[in-house]
Amino acid sequence: MSPPLAHSPRGKIPAQTYARHVAGVVERAVANATEAAKYRSSRGAKFVEAVRVAAEFHDLGKLSDENQEVLRRKSREPLPIPHEDAGVAHLLSLNLNLSAIWVDGHHNGLFELQREILKDSQEGVAPFRRPRAVQDTKANLPSYVELHNRIRPCTLDEVPPEAIDSGFGMRVGLSCLVDGDHSDTAENYGQEPDDVSGKARWQERLEALQRFEAAKQKDADGRSALRHRFFEACLEADPGPSIQACDAPVGSGKTLGVMAHLVRAAHEKGLRHIIVVLPYTNIVRQSVKEYREALTLPGEVPEHVVAEHHHQADFASVDTRHMATLWRAPVTVTTAVQFFETLASHHPSKLRKLHELPGSAVFLDETHACIPPHLWRVTWGWIEEWTQQWGGHLVLASGSLPEFWKSPSFVATPRGDIPNLVSEDLRRDLAAAERTRITPQRQPEALCLAELIEFVHSRGGPRLVILNTVQNAARVASAMRENGLDVLHLSTALAPVHRDPIIDRVRQRLKDEGDRDWTLVATSCVEAGVDFSFRSAVREAASTSSLIQVGGRVRRHMEDWEGELWSVRTMDEALNQHPGLVKSADVLDGLLKEGAFDRVGLSDLILEAWHRELTAGREKEAEALIKLQEGHNHRSLSESYQVIASETRLVVIDQALVEKLQQGIPVNSIELLRHSVQVWGNKLDRLPVKPLTVGSGRSQREIHIWTEEDGYDPLFLGYMASGLVTDEFLRAGGAVV
Repeated sequence: MSPPLAHSPRGKIPAQTYARHVAGVVERAVANATEAAKYRSSRGAKFVEAVRVAAEFHDLGKLSDENQEVLRRKSREPLPIPHEDAGVAHLLSLNLNLSAIWVDGHHNGLFELQREILKDSQEGVAPFRRPRAVQDTKANLPSYVELHNRIRPCTLDEVPPEAIDSGFGMRVGLSCLVDGDHSDTAENYGQEPDDVSGKARWQERLEALQRFEAAKQKDADGRSALRHRFFEACLEADPGPSIQACDAPVGSGKTLGVMAHLVRAAHEKGLRHIIVVLPYTNIVRQSVKEYREALTLPGEVPEHVVAEHHHQADFASVDTRHMATLWRAPVTVTTAVQFFETLASHHPSKLRKLHELPGSAVFLDETHACIPPHLWRVTWGWIEEWTQQWGGHLVLASGSLPEFWKSPSFVATPRGDIPNLVSEDLRRDLAAAERTRITPQRQPEALCLAELIEFVHSRGGPRLVILNTVQNAARVASAMRENGLDVLHLSTALAPVHRDPIIDRVRQRLKDEGDRDWTLVATSCVEAGVDFSFRSAVREAASTSSLIQVGGRVRRHMEDWEGELWSVRTMDEALNQHPGLVKSADVLDGLLKEGAFDRVGLSDLILEAWHRELTAGREKEAEALIKLQEGHNHRSLSESYQVIASETRLVVIDQALVEKLQQGIPVNSIELLRHSVQVWGNKLDRLPVKPLTVGSGRSQREIHIWTEEDGYDPLFLGYMASGLVTDEFLRAGGAVV
């Protein structure tokens, strides 16, 4: 008899044997678990063993005759018998519950306990079992186990029963298994890229960072002495506490100062990675550029030292999983959406990178703007578990950092002061240097599109306008250009590769003192962290923290002019309303009416806004998330936990890259991200896009491709060049078929 298979042949690549695949997955999953368990405060050996057992039996059901018949063919058809069931049944019979849960979820994700409990009454099967496989498993499980043990002798007598782990620990374990499975499968099909990530080398990187900072201060402005004091204070701060704060205003040098602290902490604590989390995609490229210059050592490739992740690229399909973004580099710069939704996810492809988080340091920049306030209660529980039980090190940083960890509204167990990287005296000096640059103002009347454009143009230039949606930004920018106004546009309607030149153009124009009468129309992607300094800014009403963030883009360098910052509301059929920002905008409106910005410090103001948002209805959402976690309803928790309330698809806009993907040529994940955009799922049928087809025409719905070369505008509106045309057509009574 031919040996049992785990994967079908494909093209010139022969089938992969069951023995080879299981061995590869066990080796990789155990390596992942071993590295993570080094930082686990207790039961590390049990955790590794539970992962090993799950990897050993994750594909046990593939040994069925019906499944083997499909696997022997060059076929992409699904296996007739769900192959997870046999492994789950075997491990449950041995009381190895946690391993069984990981086997159950390695394709379908973590379970919904309420749904599993109802299986007996609704489907007549036990929890975690597959109805379509129960009869086959009942009849053949002993023969599957016997065959497996002949192929791979496996002793389980010494494995102690493992209780169900916490939600965070459960996700880390599934991550170890999934990454081992995906990596081995991709390698078998010649798709897994070489792991070219650089080595930690923290002490050498710290020395390089100090040299870089010293050289940078030579050409700095009058505040360079303060920034150097800030850098040295961060560097000298005690790396012992696992959670620390850094409250420093615009221009303090947080990018390098906090990194100095984290590199030192990583060196002294023996950490694996540093992950920088930013609230918006546009800041990623700017920070990555500076970190690569500062941290790359002679002979290294900068991309291997500092990885950039602009938006989600987590793929489950065998054809695309090799392009998934991972956290393997010494330093990774990613977005808040990707980081926090990974923490909350139940889905295998998203969780694949989570096992890299134990033993890592995280810089949560602009903390107050990273996630909606109602998410903090459940999130803080994960953060405390990661820092206390999995060797995590966290810095919460912001120019206006609310001390939410002291409030029972946002954390289950309030705590006292979190140590700050810099002294009160230095923070006071930094705040004095910052001074009050601007005071936000409120436009009392809602504006139509024409009135908005007139209002914006009446402000001093250069001007910044930030809208709540991609569609609104494109609509306003297009209308301003049609009216003969000088306007640039920047939003996620443009791929990262096309946003970068526009950012460079904005910076050049801001430096030109004779070039003032122009406007940048953008979305929230530029409201935080970007080194722009405009004379005036107009922000479509959103959250209080968003308006404060935009203030950092006005008179940022203390220019000799009077800055303006306005919050406005819109009311026009051509402009849509962001449903997730209605409550936040109402709270902001109330605070502006009360004159709170003149009376209350910014950190306290943000905390007050958060409390008002909770009492306006979001407190129930926060409580619901806690109940879902406590009830082990992981799927519902994942679906309810949304940093940005959207369901988007990745669309590749570069035609040369599209051809590579269609031909099955391996593509680097960073190349994929830089030449793609994220589009709302309900907008796909309004744009010239279609699912990627691979191999023999098989549709791959995790990735879509742009189908018209002239429908995407890389210089101005991006994919909204087509989107606005379709929107006009629909508003005029047309329909898309």
